[in-house]
Amino acid sequence: MPVQIPDDADFTSFKEQCESHEGWLARYNRGGVTVWCSAEDSNTVQKLKMRIVCKDVRAETLYDVLHDTAYRKKWDTNMIDTYDIGRLTVNADVGYYSWKCPSPLKNRDFVTMRSWLPLGNDYLIINYSVKHPQHPPKKDFVRAVSLLTGYLIQSNGPSSCTLYYLTQVDPKGSLPKWVVNRVSQFVAPKAMKKIYKASQKYPEWKRKHNPSLKPWMFPEQNALPCVSLADLTLQRADSLENIDESGLNEEKAHHSDEED
Repeated sequence: MPVQIPDDADFTSFKEQCESHEGWLARYNRGGVTVWCSAEDSNTVQKLKMRIVCKDVRAETLYDVLHDTAYRKKWDTNMIDTYDIGRLTVNADVGYYSWKCPSPLKNRDFVTMRSWLPLGNDYLIINYSVKHPQHPPKKDFVRAVSLLTGYLIQSNGPSSCTLYYLTQVDPKGSLPKWVVNRVSQFVAPKAMKKIYKASQKYPEWKRKHNPSLKPWMFPEQNALPCVSLADLTLQRADSLENIDESGLNEEKAHHSDEED
């Protein structure tokens, strides 16, 4: 299937999903973080939504943090690797991301098309999985599929903002129920707090690391090679191998600092 770059209607629809409570069940609400799960029970697609209020972080700063690949390598401890593959337009690119799953699950990776849009006092970043001929599935990872994942940042004034993170992912495997529960109760809240802390430290870090380099805001700074839409196809979940991890025992799981 052909790949389409999101338009204004796609961004508006994503924002409405973030703000809507219909079809969502609250699973966690503590310390300024709320996590919802989709009310629709699915054995394949995992759909989560999270929100955190960042009382002392500017919306523009949080937007920069989510874009800055160099800085992500400093704070995203679940990440194994990430890199940009190429640019499509001034506000769309293709990239790779892999992350550590809690043992004994196999690690996952994605190739996604990402698009972003400042919209009034809001900032939006959304992505979905694509196939790129030079970046096929790797043998040490399970290639997962992002059906729709993204961030909505809403300004609450000159030095405060609210962050929404919505993810609809097919992890390409039958996950045990304890994994799904642990993600909503521990992993997701910890990830949101980690982004918040990273945003508090970003201005100082950025002053020492190419402070004027922000290609997501200044397209003329983007040195990535151009990628043609014709080279990409939509990554369909049914074209990838499924693995069955539903029988894995929680007692054998390696619990990291995600539960602190």
